Amino acid sequence: MSMLFGAPWLLAHKSMLEVNKPKKVSLYGLEYVLWKDATGKVSALPNACPHMGAMLSEGWCQQHDDKSSVVVCPFHALEFDSEGCTVLPGFNKKTLPQLQPLELIIQGDFIWSYGGQEPKIPIPTILNEITAKYEFIGHTADTSVETDLLTMLLNMHDYNHQNGTHRPLFRIEEVQFEKFIDNGFHSHAFYDMRTAAATWGEKFKNPDILLLPKIIKAHLENHFPSLIIFHGVSGLGKVAQCHLFIPESEKRTRTYVLMFGEAKHPVFKPLKSKFLNFAKVVVEQDADILTKIYPNTPQKIKLNNEVGMDWVRRNFASFPEIVEPNLSK
Repeated sequence: MSMLFGAPWLLAHKSMLEVNKPKKVSLYGLEYVLWKDATGKVSALPNACPHMGAMLSEGWCQQHDDKSSVVVCPFHALEFDSEGCTVLPGFNKKTLPQLQPLELIIQGDFIWSYGGQEPKIPIPTILNEITAKYEFIGHTADTSVETDLLTMLLNMHDYNHQNGTHRPLFRIEEVQFEKFIDNGFHSHAFYDMRTAAATWGEKFKNPDILLLPKIIKAHLENHFPSLIIFHGVSGLGKVAQCHLFIPESEKRTRTYVLMFGEAKHPVFKPLKSKFLNFAKVVVEQDADILTKIYPNTPQKIKLNNEVGMDWVRRNFASFPEIVEPNLSK
């Protein structure tokens, strides 16, 4: 259960795939090659060529006249279509499928998969709702971290680490927790973060500081186990910063960010790259601290406001069942 078989995982947003360029993705300890053809169709096959095991993701795509494409092995140039069939040299007929395609569930630009496992919980609809309201800004920080899924999720739901791990970026001095709304595998966390005052010299060296308010009001919407959305609101506009998580293996977890926004002021659009950079640094800081902890250390100290971490532990232990929180703990 360490990788939560039966949960849906967002392998990628279509914008993360270049047309006819193979991309390697990992899920549940297995590697796949993912590619998008010129029509927008996305396909996925096991990454090992069934001939001599070459990585298909290191090959290329060959486009056909109808704009569909096949992935080509870099070793002997065998071509594999989306069904896993190939044509052997000297023959003019397709073979039977030599590779079992990874089942994908495409919802607009979102590429979901259950990794060949029986679905146990549904795909959350929130990203489709966000897409209907907000403009897509971009993606960033596609990172593999040498840590297990549980440790990654505990870190992301540790609201007390903002003034430690992320202090260099946001200059956070204090976290004031407001409330946590627990709806099983769906929850909301609300808290305020007070930032340190900056000198004019600091502002001159790092103009991004000017974008930080005195109080950062955080609203995190959580969809266990794969998605956390930071809802940000300011006079410039609204932002939905979506953090995704994928168990690549028992000891490695991938994360990345999709950013959506709604402008209220003309200056909002020129700041898109700034929003993406802030998110990138957040992921880099989280990835860095996860390499500097001993995850199996017994927890002898419990801080206030660890309700999000408790939510993760409870859902992880009960998955795929939803159990009521034990409020006495």
